[in-house]
Amino acid sequence: MFVAFVGRASPKARAGGLLAGVARPRAFTATGARQQAIATNPELANKYSALCDRLKEINQLAGVSSILGWDEQTMMPSGAAGTRGAQKSALAAVIHEKQTHPELGALLQELKKEREGIECDFAKANCRDALRDYELETAKSKELAKKEAELEGECFNTWISARKDDDWKMFEPKLKAMFDLKKEVAALTRPNIPVYDGALDAFERGMPAQRLDDIFGKLKTDLLPLVKAVIEAPELQIPDALSKAEWDVAQQADMCLHIAGDLGFDMDRGRFDVSVHPFTGGVGPSDVRITTRYNPKNWMEGIGGTIHEVGHALYEQGRSQDNADLPVSRALSMGVHESQSLLWERMVYQGRPFWDYATPIVHKYFPHTKDLTAEDFYRAVNLVKPGLIRVDADELTYPLHILLRYKLERDLFEDKMAVSDLPKIWNAEMKESLGLDVPSDALGCMQDVHWSVGAVGYFPSYSLGAMMAAQFYETAKKEIPGLEDHIARGEFGPLKDWLNENVHSVGSLYDSPDDLLKVVTGKPLDPDVYVEYLKEKYTDLYKLA
Repeated sequence: MFVAFVGRASPKARAGGLLAGVARPRAFTATGARQQAIATNPELANKYSALCDRLKEINQLAGVSSILGWDEQTMMPSGAAGTRGAQKSALAAVIHEKQTHPELGALLQELKKEREGIECDFAKANCRDALRDYELETAKSKELAKKEAELEGECFNTWISARKDDDWKMFEPKLKAMFDLKKEVAALTRPNIPVYDGALDAFERGMPAQRLDDIFGKLKTDLLPLVKAVIEAPELQIPDALSKAEWDVAQQADMCLHIAGDLGFDMDRGRFDVSVHPFTGGVGPSDVRITTRYNPKNWMEGIGGTIHEVGHALYEQGRSQDNADLPVSRALSMGVHESQSLLWERMVYQGRPFWDYATPIVHKYFPHTKDLTAEDFYRAVNLVKPGLIRVDADELTYPLHILLRYKLERDLFEDKMAVSDLPKIWNAEMKESLGLDVPSDALGCMQDVHWSVGAVGYFPSYSLGAMMAAQFYETAKKEIPGLEDHIARGEFGPLKDWLNENVHSVGSLYDSPDDLLKVVTGKPLDPDVYVEYLKEKYTDLYKLA
């Protein structure tokens, strides 16, 4: 999960504006965006420079809030929750005041009128997104911005305690308050679209629920027969050394750090920590912070979570330095961000070539595995077994977890169900979709952090990201000669560089993920690419043909 901690409504959502078309941008090179003359008119160039000064100040203050949020989830003593909430609330008010300053609005309107004189595509995108952010923020009052920050802190800390004690009644009133607040924010900031579309738009620009219904409906139709066939097939045989052994947590941490470095994570610009729910945060390319968790009974939880978060971190570290602290350097959407984490997790870590590289490394840190082969590891990380926990779900059944959350949060948002009914309905849906009985709310509707921090509308990004990942990887294999041979040798640079150039450094240049996909892969989001990837992989693994 990528967590920005601040401005959840505005940084993720842009629409329309100064940039037209989906051609490769001017000022785009093999190393990403570079400096270019903004405008031949000196007065216009000065106005743009003044805009950038304001935007950079806002982003730097947001970075302070981000570090407060990271500390809250990793280092802060539990007794400091009230103080931290007050700090974040005060800072949120300052940021909101600067985001909504009338002088900023006037400057943006002037630049909008003179947009034809702006020559750099990246500058156009900055103006477009800054105007969008301004319009979203001015739709909220200073008091509402403070209330958001306060409730996110309160709800998160209540979730921590309630999940630990399996106490739904403790969490229920805070969750209801969160959904009520997010409905209010969505209606205020995006009054011209359905309220749940407003929540989605905060994370996936241009992706209304109606289109999601079509995409997810087809995905479910195509996926369920494959899941059924795999579950009914003979189970993959996993050696006891992988399924029944104890895995020293300190050794896991050392191994994961080793692999993260090989993948390209720059520790001079990042760090590793442990948290209840793995996430990636920080303040931009120069300070990217990963958290993960380790389980002595399940080695895959640590390494899989680490590689997922490294995928997020490589995106962050690969963002445009020339446009640092400006809107265009941010991730295009949460789905695009998730595509990068899932590409590394699903296509690389769970791919067969990776284990030619990784098997000797696991042998080194865990000598009890010395007789195991790359095939043993490959089968283990791709074992299909329906489970209760989304973050531990196998690749094939994972989308069913997302479809469940999408349905429930949409029903909650549209007042088709009450928050008090969430545990009962969650448990019934888990039984119907995965055939599982849910023994506790901690393992059911309270397992995820997202709703507690106000990320309502985020869950669809995971499956959209998986689809994008399949599409990006399919193109990368065509454009990088011998890509999977490189991966087998532990040479991850060619793939990382390709992603840096085509995705990371481009940031929010394009209007939508579909536009980015058209430029990089030649077509908009195509769920069939993802479905075919799953069919080919699991038909081979489980000998279904």
